[in-house]
Amino acid sequence: MTRTNAFRIGLVAVVVLGLVAGPLWADRGTMRLLIEVFYFLALAQLWNLLAGYSGLISVGQQAFVGLGGYIIFSLAMFAGVPVLLGLPLAGLLTALIAWPTALVAFRLSGPYFAIGTWVIAEVFRLGFAQVPALGGGSGISLPTAMVKAMAANRSARESLTYWIALGLVIAVILGVWLILRSRVGLALSALRDNEEAAVSVGVRTWPLKFGLYIVTAGVTGFIGALIFLQKLRITPEAAFSVNDWSVLVIFIVVIGGLGTIEGPILGCVLFFVLREFLADLGAWYMVILGAVSVMVMLIDPKGIWGMMTRRRRIILFPVTRRRAKT
Repeated sequence: MTRTNAFRIGLVAVVVLGLVAGPLWADRGTMRLLIEVFYFLALAQLWNLLAGYSGLISVGQQAFVGLGGYIIFSLAMFAGVPVLLGLPLAGLLTALIAWPTALVAFRLSGPYFAIGTWVIAEVFRLGFAQVPALGGGSGISLPTAMVKAMAANRSARESLTYWIALGLVIAVILGVWLILRSRVGLALSALRDNEEAAVSVGVRTWPLKFGLYIVTAGVTGFIGALIFLQKLRITPEAAFSVNDWSVLVIFIVVIGGLGTIEGPILGCVLFFVLREFLADLGAWYMVILGAVSVMVMLIDPKGIWGMMTRRRRIILFPVTRRRAKT
């Protein structure tokens, strides 16, 4: 093992162990903030996998966040499914629902695909707003008894939610890294660099993109279920908010660095720092975020991580393999 690899592993291990021990050193407010960081980072990594490697610029990922949230509420309230079991079921059912919607979206390309995914999300929002059993447009709250069944007391429930969110974001980052280290990752890299050239060397681009879209939809549904399980209430406007679950996620990826694992991590940290300083500015908050993203893209399309690594190549998550010397 080289000194560089040892440093990478040690750094990641220290950060992970510190976060695992979060309930021991963090107060309730800090834990809630960290949970929010975890699910935004997971959503950013998934969107980056779609856009940064397969070229699928989706502006409708909020469709799957909302589906996951509504599915776990429906399973818990109408089918009596325990909420902890409902989390993976929500992800699985979201992936199944994403299958036919993907068949529609994949008939479009380029900017039409982006618009189409947003329209699909709006259809879901309007549809769930018409379901009286789920509260219609005003939404519905999860019964207290179902929430208490998660753990013995409030502190234990918050710690459990924290560890699930942490485990989820670690699994997403590790999963993305393993995908990019595999033959699928090699195909995705070829697809990102030149789709026509990738087709010419035998990469089956349509099944690759379609499968990636379904997988990311399922994991996004799991994340959405966890988000609204923590909030304990869901409404169509909150569940299918393009601003919260697509625009902000795209901002995180753009300023951090598209097409890298490190970029969304850096972008997520910067986003929450900016939010702490700009949240009191009202409408100017989003204007400043937009200006920052445009400025970063003008300076370096690879984002802040690209600026940092322009002169000296720094890689925390290597995704390429080197052939051993003979």
